[in-house]
Amino acid sequence: MGLAHEACYGVAFRSVVTNSVELFKETIHFYHKLGFSTVKDFDKFKHGENLLLSSGCSQDSIREMWLEAFKLSEIDANGFRVPQQEADNKNQSQGALLKVRFVIGEAPKGVENFTTTYFSTELDEVVKRFPKAEKVSDKLVVLTDPLGNRVGFTSFANALDTEPTSKEQFLGPSSQHEAELAGSKPDANAVKELKNSLARSQKKKKIAVMTSGGDSPGMNAAVRAVVRTGIHFGCDVYAVYEGYEGLLKGGKYLRQMHWEDVRGWLSEGGTLIGTARCKEFRERWGRKQAAYNLISEGIDALIVCGGDGSLTGADLFRGEWPSLVADLVKDGTFTSEQVEPYKNLTMVGLIGSIDNDMAGSDSTIGAFSALGRICELVDYIDATAKSHSRAFVVEVMGRHCGWLALLAGIATGADYIFIPERAAPRGKWQAELKEVCQRHRQKGRRNNTVIVAEGALDDELNHISADDVKNVLVELGLDAKVTILGHVQRGGTAVAHDRLLATLQGVDAVKAVLEMTPETPSPLIGILENKIIRKPLMESVELTKSVATDIENKNFDKAIMLRDTEFMELYDIFVSTTIKDDGSEMLPVTQRLNIGIVHVGAPSAALNPATRAATLYCLSRGHKPFAIMNGFSGLIQTGQMRELSWNDVENWHNLGGSVIGTNRSLADTDMGTVAYYFQKNKLDGLIILGGFEGFKSLKELRDNRERYPVFNIPMVMIPATISNNVPGTEYSLGVDTCLNALVKYTDEIKQSASATRRRVFVVEVQGGHSGFIASFTGLVTGAVSVYSPEDQINLPAIKEDLELLCENFRHDKGENNNGKLLIRNEQASNIYSTQLLADIIAESSKGNFGVRTAIPGHAQQGGMPSSKDRVIASRYAVKCVNFLEEWNERNKGNDADTKVLRFQYDVHGEKKPTVQHEDDSAAVICVNGSKVSFKPIAELWENETNVALRKGEDIHWKEFTHIGDILSGRLRLRAEVASRSATA
Repeated sequence: MGLAHEACYGVAFRSVVTNSVELFKETIHFYHKLGFSTVKDFDKFKHGENLLLSSGCSQDSIREMWLEAFKLSEIDANGFRVPQQEADNKNQSQGALLKVRFVIGEAPKGVENFTTTYFSTELDEVVKRFPKAEKVSDKLVVLTDPLGNRVGFTSFANALDTEPTSKEQFLGPSSQHEAELAGSKPDANAVKELKNSLARSQKKKKIAVMTSGGDSPGMNAAVRAVVRTGIHFGCDVYAVYEGYEGLLKGGKYLRQMHWEDVRGWLSEGGTLIGTARCKEFRERWGRKQAAYNLISEGIDALIVCGGDGSLTGADLFRGEWPSLVADLVKDGTFTSEQVEPYKNLTMVGLIGSIDNDMAGSDSTIGAFSALGRICELVDYIDATAKSHSRAFVVEVMGRHCGWLALLAGIATGADYIFIPERAAPRGKWQAELKEVCQRHRQKGRRNNTVIVAEGALDDELNHISADDVKNVLVELGLDAKVTILGHVQRGGTAVAHDRLLATLQGVDAVKAVLEMTPETPSPLIGILENKIIRKPLMESVELTKSVATDIENKNFDKAIMLRDTEFMELYDIFVSTTIKDDGSEMLPVTQRLNIGIVHVGAPSAALNPATRAATLYCLSRGHKPFAIMNGFSGLIQTGQMRELSWNDVENWHNLGGSVIGTNRSLADTDMGTVAYYFQKNKLDGLIILGGFEGFKSLKELRDNRERYPVFNIPMVMIPATISNNVPGTEYSLGVDTCLNALVKYTDEIKQSASATRRRVFVVEVQGGHSGFIASFTGLVTGAVSVYSPEDQINLPAIKEDLELLCENFRHDKGENNNGKLLIRNEQASNIYSTQLLADIIAESSKGNFGVRTAIPGHAQQGGMPSSKDRVIASRYAVKCVNFLEEWNERNKGNDADTKVLRFQYDVHGEKKPTVQHEDDSAAVICVNGSKVSFKPIAELWENETNVALRKGEDIHWKEFTHIGDILSGRLRLRAEVASRSATA
């Protein structure tokens, strides 16, 4: 047992701080042994939005534990404390409050050689509990806590006393009015420490955010995320207007941002805080002036959203910061005491670039928006090109990086591309270009499209212009035109992917600021596949710059390998499906396969692009692709399998729906008939594209292998459903197209809601029993609330939402962009329909605001596939063909019957498999975090599938809901409502 709570008292307030979790815990344990009790346990990441719990806590504390030693006062016969107003003995001790703080970064230093002395009536017990205690005298014992602070205990109640004070002087009744001990003053050192501690607790973390370099769609979403996340965590956030120029000028260009200042920014293109180049910042005196401006505002953290040049300048600024501060002190601009809190600059980088040219990240903020604009315009151009049988040369941005040109080439079905990383052979590219375009014409194509990056060159570093390419096509006899897209690629609002990327990276940037120490290298916030990552900024910048250097040195192989993990893979896909579709990459006859392709389930926008890519790749390898027409029901009823040709699929890259037909019928409708047609067409592999029905069909086919040996062929499924409910994966084809449609739809709805100033729209989205679409849409549209199947709607939730809406509108003063959205998944409740929900809110609002419903319905499934869906469809399709090839290669060398059956009989008459781990050959291609893999259907069904709800067990989008609650202001408003209710 520790000491009794009444045993200790002393200085009224003491604050200690550490940046070590272990020392934080040890210190609390130390003071608990001394008799202190916990009266508050605050965690910023859990309770930061709770105004009651966070009250009195220091802004830079990540965790705080408040400990108290209660006052000694009169007790009754039963040992209970007598209220002071009723006590006969008015004397009571002072008591003591101790705040133990955990911070990230350098912990503030205390006063050296300083001892806090507490009054205690049990010095012997202190020595007993702490054998290492220093017994200075019979009246004074000194300890050292885990943080190195000296803690003294004395039996004198007052520094001026000459005799020890007994416990009975406080606990027993007395008619004598002694001098009040509670009024005794702490010594001067205690007062000084109290003032220092309070000063530290009042210092807020101040963060500046800026955009620099070329603008890109999504920058505003990033600024919004930084501002609101910073405010949520108790920081002051400033926007640097006009980029580095504003950082140099200071004053009005450094503006503190408030919650409402970034309202409506999600749907705005460009950058609303501006960007401008600044030659002066390249000079040391300019950076010194920028340091002065930041210190003047108390800012010591900078988040920069820009390209490699902008981020290089920012990291140089951070590296020079200590010497710049020293110069400002030396010049007499500041005193040493004034700059003490600003000795180090915290810097975090976000990549805002449409070129997607930063090493270490699969995509950058704005890149997919620019790609989407390119694909949209090339689709328009193709329509007129086909009408007139013309060739078009389209120049896109990309001075040192061919990402836009490469992915646009794949997504638009272009005949040829020119990119800096894969320089064209001088004097030879003209002949290859003519041969490819002529070959495609002979196959039946009416138009030709060539994509040229602005930085395209040959292997002798000669620039290749769009006009150079056009002239070659004219020599071929084609009617060729040039279109230079220019800055239209930068314009427009951000697509769903970039809104999400910018939002998640902005949130993580603030967290990185709060977690960094002066020794932490400046991080770059990037993304790998589906996972937000942090990488050393300068390492990524140097790798990025080395690409340009390698190109200048004609080391093109190294240059292309330094791009992200997908770049080389996508380049090979383009070459295999377009440039090398002349038969030069065909496999030996013995390795050529018959591959079936079937669509199962509801339509999804990327079914046709995936089928096209799989077909073209199969043809280039010598395989025969067969389309199973109208799904498994079509196969069972008609037996129709259509062998696909190049000309059949060449224009499917931008077609939504399903050309070969799809429905929800499963394979087990008539498994014997399915097996018959598989055997009749001698299928060596199967690709299934679809949602949960396709997933279930794959399981059924695998389970019937024993009964129907023809199903022993390798089979793979590509998740393709807007519900994104396929177990085992975080992404399904068609999801991005659906989200882009919803973003556009909700932007228009919100505009309508804003026009009336006080209107709420309840928007119903699809998704089945999966809340992914609802949660994603809520996050990237700034919805006030999201109703998903994972969190069932109930009356208390509706009541809270009504309170939050009222609170939200209470803050509005007629500003623009104040329309409110609530997103409801179609399966969120069997009782509270979208209309009923709207009616309840409308009735309860008492006329304070209007409520409408909006249901986009099946428009979410239709339309042209997005550029992202087109590219991922092509990538996954080729990977799946490779998967089928590899599994068939394992069965190599067996006779014809054994090759089909996948087993043979040994000398004892027992079956022996000819392919090891055959069960793994029935799999689903999945993306999880930063990894793409093939997961066996048997394992997924057993371990990761909720069959009843037709989805996976893992809710991988949980983070969307929490971040959405932060950025929409839901948590903030909830805390305000709770605070007002508590004080009402």
